[in-house]
Amino acid sequence: MNRIIMHIDVNNAFLSWTALDLLNKGYKYDIRNSYAVIGGDEKKRSGIVLAKSNSAKKLGIVTGETLYSARNKCKILKTYPPNYQWYQEMSKKLFNLLSKYTDDIEIASIDECYLDYTKIKHIYGDEVKFAHKIKKEIYDTLKFTVNIGIANNKLCAKMASDFEKPYKVHTLYDYEIKTKMYPLYIGDLFGIGKKTVPKLEKLGIKTIEDLANYDELKLAKYFKNQAIKMINSAKGINNEPVKKERDERKCLSNETTLSHDLTDKLEIYDILNKISDNLARALRKEEKYANVVEVHLKDNMFKKFSHQKKLNNATNLTNEIYEASKELLNEMYNNEPIRLIGIKLDKLVTKSNHQVSLFEQVENREDDLKLEKTIDQLQEKFGSKIITRANVKGNEIKKKY
Repeated sequence: MNRIIMHIDVNNAFLSWTALDLLNKGYKYDIRNSYAVIGGDEKKRSGIVLAKSNSAKKLGIVTGETLYSARNKCKILKTYPPNYQWYQEMSKKLFNLLSKYTDDIEIASIDECYLDYTKIKHIYGDEVKFAHKIKKEIYDTLKFTVNIGIANNKLCAKMASDFEKPYKVHTLYDYEIKTKMYPLYIGDLFGIGKKTVPKLEKLGIKTIEDLANYDELKLAKYFKNQAIKMINSAKGINNEPVKKERDERKCLSNETTLSHDLTDKLEIYDILNKISDNLARALRKEEKYANVVEVHLKDNMFKKFSHQKKLNNATNLTNEIYEASKELLNEMYNNEPIRLIGIKLDKLVTKSNHQVSLFEQVENREDDLKLEKTIDQLQEKFGSKIITRANVKGNEIKKKY
């Protein structure tokens, strides 16, 4: 039986939710019908457009541009500050409503989620009719609109939800990929970053179909181990499960919400190094090893990005986890302002049958493990500041042992 996955995405979430908040407070008109944007403090780096009304969009105002630039395009533009506490409240109401039907829900960001409909189809019937039902229920109950994409996997469900907005239901089943997805511009493919698009265009790849039919070996010359994943995405191939919240809690993970947005990759490296150290120390304490490392980021628009890597050998060494996380960051980071950074370690085991490569000596690795355990003992006895494992300088780790 084919999976049936839905992607539910709030239409213009920050603006819609701000509009509802203002109406609740006595505003006489709905800012969704005016020249309006949601923007941060203009005196700080956050003075950019976070969301815009359709009227503002028609004048060329785009998400991410400065408020100064936006006002030059629209002299009567009104700016409203974001209210993240309210957004979280509205987000919670949305996910609570959906959880009445199933707990097979993966929260992708504050305003979007994936829902696995496969197991409940026999209860609620045709998925398209059900999507229209909950779309209307969300509007009637919560007073904002959503788009719903329906497909046989998460990637295509995400693509479908973006087809036409607002307040629409779209399908992108496996048999519809060539007719609905292939003709789209390559920049519309989910997972293809802004920096990647010009590189693909130089190779003559202009549409999703071009990428789907591109020679894998030729693409690997430019994108290495990402080439296969990119081509599979273009073909609509995706086997990722919908990850329920309770599944996430079974994984060893650590994340930090930043006091300010970061765009400097070296600063992000430094945080990855600290998180790697915390997780590796926890692994060693439990005498466990991780086979998979995943890095996840959240930008200042609450969008989540993640990449994971299967390690050649299970590990609990700080530097090995850090190097893997740094590699993952380099693969997916496109200079978005980052507000949250996290690492998740998966496929934990109690033994590591380390396979030694031609360029590695097992004695060196054993020495590293002994050293790390010694530092763990010192920090546990005298505090974490007694000795610092490493810090980031330039593009390398400078050890302070």
